Amino acid sequence: MDELERQFNRAMTAIYETAKRELGYNATRFLQMLSERGGVATARQLLWSDTPSDGFTTLWTHGRLDLTVEAHVLLAEYESLFSEEDRQKARERLERYR
Repeated sequence: MDELERQFNRAMTAIYETAKRELGYNATRFLQMLSERGGVATARQLLWSDTPSDGFTTLWTHGRLDLTVEAHVLLAEYESLFSEEDRQKARERLERYR
């Protein structure tokens, strides 16, 4: 795993910590996925799911789409970790829920 992937993993863990602290949302399944698969694989799995995750829906209802995996996939600093198709999927989901 290279440094950029480790940085993305830390960003994914920060999503969990911020959601728990600010929203009282304890995304234990998300944390488990990160531990088992790592941030990039977890992000891809969530992106390519037919329906948004419970975490996405919870963040949306709290007006915090900035904390979603989708928003992080689109950050310029992580662009090289994801395909254009991954990034398009993230864009489409965010646009659908804005």
